[in-house]
Amino acid sequence: MTIIGIGEDGLAGLSEASRKALRDAETIFGGERHLALAGVAERGRAWSVPFDAESVLGCRGRPTAVLASGDPFWHGVGGALAEKLDAGEWIAHSAPSTFSLAAARLGWRLETIVCLGLHAAPFERLVPHLAQGARIICLVRDGKAAGDLANWLSRHGWGASSIWTLIALGGPREAVSQYRADSYAAEPGESLVAVALEARGPRGLARSSGLSDDLFAHDGQITKRPMRALALSALAPRPGESLWDVGAGSGSISVEWALCGGTAVAVEACADRVANIHRNALTFGLAHRITVIEGTAPDALSGLAAPGAVFIGGGLDVTLFESVWSRIATGTRLVAHSVTLETEALLTELHRRHGGELMRVDIAHAAPLGRYRSWEAVRPVVQWSAIR
Repeated sequence: MTIIGIGEDGLAGLSEASRKALRDAETIFGGERHLALAGVAERGRAWSVPFDAESVLGCRGRPTAVLASGDPFWHGVGGALAEKLDAGEWIAHSAPSTFSLAAARLGWRLETIVCLGLHAAPFERLVPHLAQGARIICLVRDGKAAGDLANWLSRHGWGASSIWTLIALGGPREAVSQYRADSYAAEPGESLVAVALEARGPRGLARSSGLSDDLFAHDGQITKRPMRALALSALAPRPGESLWDVGAGSGSISVEWALCGGTAVAVEACADRVANIHRNALTFGLAHRITVIEGTAPDALSGLAAPGAVFIGGGLDVTLFESVWSRIATGTRLVAHSVTLETEALLTELHRRHGGELMRVDIAHAAPLGRYRSWEAVRPVVQWSAIR
């Protein structure tokens, strides 16, 4: 199988090896636009929507070509196919990516730009990346999607952002136009390649742990900002690691973990709170990184891949601890919180047996008291953190 990146210049921009692969192929897969650019309609098979790699893998062992825009391994089909094939079954010939072409037209440093594929993903994926002056290049489906993106930006306070529509990059129909997001009038029939934006609006999300509680949908069952910051410090999230968030409540721990580049499994028994977790995951653009399980641990943990860290925000007892401790690998970080005397006693015993750090946190906030102010204490929280 040959995976070929093709640009708007069609066959003229392909290497001789790519053209030979197309000549020799029994079947050629690609989008309708790709097939037309290559002039191979008679042997072409347009992608199914949504994309299904199995249709391509059905041609395994026979001369087959796959056409994709630019670099097939940057938000393209290349990775989806290669991971299902053995190393000797495929070869790839890449072309300049849409992101590279867009950056070259705009004069932007590619290493400083966020590059997103939004042709099959919600616009909320932008949320973690939006900040004053941020430059982002997004792949979109068509002109209508570009208009929808501009409207989404305007609704979320980013209407002052500059956006560029980039059409048919690298070909004779190439066009680049600049607009302000809140005044962009989409052309639904246009087959856009990409939209670039320079963000102007709110400050965006802070990068420190302990986001404001007001950013989350919750019913009061939420790890409050100061304790969330302490919990995340102890959990020590790293990109690519997974978290079990047990008794997730609003899912705020899962959200902040995923913002650090990891994935999370949020386990919650209450249906209303499960709905809040889904809402928060979507709002922060993290629905693809947070898996929500409605159920009660430890039963709900059955069959899950071992995590890099575990957070237990409530409901800890001996049975739950022993089940979790026996399932996690050596080196896994575990953090548990308690606000009850019974669970505090358990954490004290676990600290004696397994070591780690045991900490009691007392927090008080300034609040009105008649004409004056006084300290209003919240329930103390005991945190135990340990490494398996």
